Amino acid sequence: MAKILKKAYTFDDVLLVPNKSEVLPKEVSVKTNLTKKIKLNIPLMSASMDTVTDSKMAIAMAREGGIGIIHKNMSIEQQAGEVDKVKRQENGVITNPFYLSPDNSINDALALMSKYRISGIPITTNGKLVGIITNRDIVFEDDYEKKISRVMTSSGLITAPEDTTIEEAKKILKTHKIEKLPLVDENNNLRGLITIKDIEKVKRFPQSAKDDSGRLLCGAAVGVTKDMMDRVDELVRAGVDVITVDTAHGHSKGVLNAVKTIKEKYPELQIIAGNVATGEAVRDLIKSGADSVKVGIGPGSICTTRVISGVGVPQLTAIMDCVEEANKFGIPIIADGGIKYSGDIVKALAAGAKVAMMGSMFAGCDEAPGETEIYKGRSYKVYRGMGSLAAMACGSKDRYFQEGNKKLVPEGVEGRVPCKGPVADTIFQLIGGIRSGMGYLGAPTLKDLYEKATFVIQSSAGLRESHPHDISMTREAPNYSVRQE
Repeated sequence: MAKILKKAYTFDDVLLVPNKSEVLPKEVSVKTNLTKKIKLNIPLMSASMDTVTDSKMAIAMAREGGIGIIHKNMSIEQQAGEVDKVKRQENGVITNPFYLSPDNSINDALALMSKYRISGIPITTNGKLVGIITNRDIVFEDDYEKKISRVMTSSGLITAPEDTTIEEAKKILKTHKIEKLPLVDENNNLRGLITIKDIEKVKRFPQSAKDDSGRLLCGAAVGVTKDMMDRVDELVRAGVDVITVDTAHGHSKGVLNAVKTIKEKYPELQIIAGNVATGEAVRDLIKSGADSVKVGIGPGSICTTRVISGVGVPQLTAIMDCVEEANKFGIPIIADGGIKYSGDIVKALAAGAKVAMMGSMFAGCDEAPGETEIYKGRSYKVYRGMGSLAAMACGSKDRYFQEGNKKLVPEGVEGRVPCKGPVADTIFQLIGGIRSGMGYLGAPTLKDLYEKATFVIQSSAGLRESHPHDISMTREAPNYSVRQE
């Protein structure tokens, strides 16, 4: 029998009440947990959408302290390759460096350098280091079919033991004025590589979110498909840190079974499951093995699920209901969708979410893979929902439990968002807003923000009052724009 449960609210329906504060925005900590095992330096992640996150966005997100989830609208090999690009982008110590043999050609070396944007490759014979080839060795070469053995540096090769620390490596690199330091065992077998470029990146991006080996964190999405485990296998081989089981309705038999299947084969692999909007769904996913649960049924700017299906829960209420259940298990909740301003992130975190996942906020950034187009003299990037016809035709229809390419029923639209520049600039503004909100509530940590938060419900007049009013804006602020309806 149908019944009305309660009123439900979203971000625009409420405001946070300020508290007495003894902390300044610059003094607060925005560190959080994506799962029990994965820590982030900022509570932000980019959505697994084909116009939002590929390797470029994932690299940029991790460098700023968050994480990107690489979309699945590509072949298994392509997605694993994207993950590999992220994991190889920065290393404290490269434990599995690329290598070639002396019999390979200069062409082979150039192809590898170009593909992975590296400037040098160790050369081995049966695993033993015999030389190294760098750009300096081949810059004046004309015959690219020439064997590497004829141009590589082999005499006077500087190496170090495999247990060499970064600080020790710095001294060796400086003393010998070299850029790459191969690490070898007692039998001269290649065991690793330390480069000056990676050391410089550590200085340049001190907030980077990294794994235990010093590599950037990276996630990837999978769907509930026949080849799901084949995809998971390749992603694990590529070094993925977290898998997102990506569906529109996470509280379904297929998703629960998928989470169980992945967890049984890879018990240490971190799994995010979703999307859901109820505490019961959270409980069932956690019992199936989810390490984090993604909340949001239809709140996204390009999502039409609620109006097409009539199903959903306004996002703030959904978060609070899900957090209440997740807290019983100590499992983090991710707020996915409906975020328009940094204040919405503050509200989501105050409601108990540990991380905010966003699509539209990042879709206009330089690193997003969406195509750029000009409209009325202004640059935009294409942004589409994974439930749009175009995205479903490219492979995301399984997210909405649909098959075949005929008569698809879309639950999303296609559109455009203004170009924003580097994602680092957007993140700077978002984190600034989060810090400001924490300062107003006197919350030095995100845990304190949740514990100190009190919401008030505002009227439509209150919402209008919250935005700039009684003025004609002549210049938009970097963290506020007039939204086009």
